[in-house]
Amino acid sequence: MKNLILVSERRAPKRSQRHPWLALLVFIPLLFSAHDTPGQQPAASASKDLIPPSATGKSEAGVAVRPSRQAINIGTVDSVAILRSARLIFVRSHSILVKGAVIEEKLQKRPEFQRFGLAITRDASVADLVLELRHDLFTQYVYTAVDPRTQILVASGKLSSLGGTVADKVAKRFLKQMGQAQSPGDTRKKD
Repeated sequence: MKNLILVSERRAPKRSQRHPWLALLVFIPLLFSAHDTPGQQPAASASKDLIPPSATGKSEAGVAVRPSRQAINIGTVDSVAILRSARLIFVRSHSILVKGAVIEEKLQKRPEFQRFGLAITRDASVADLVLELRHDLFTQYVYTAVDPRTQILVASGKLSSLGGTVADKVAKRFLKQMGQAQSPGDTRKKD
């Protein structure tokens, strides 16, 4: 019995000394891995733009080719007009606590949603607006609505999770901004 204890005591330090580098091999690639940031296209879609289209508008691989981005004249961009003409909304939540599906549900339950003729899409490539939610600090959340074609911010807001659900507050405030864009003649605040 005494020999078993001595043998296990000798092997234990060797194991811990042999494998500290194993954790580095696992975590270093995670640190340097590419991840998408808002406003950037994934790396895979960039290669599709490089394939020359055939006469049918498709690449040689049979994949539809997106038109290249054109320069945007800042002076001609009207964020209110973009917000007014938007009909398809893609919802993306970067918060662990508030899922995108919950925000979608809250948007659809609001009467303004049907009145403005809005619809939810699960395909970001066909969306007129991308509504994103981020967890800012402790109880603070920030939502932004971005035109995916021009990457122009057309609506945003900051709210607290205290005193109600975040998804309901996002839906209410975003649709209020949509309503202000729908009726641009009445921009004054109601007291």
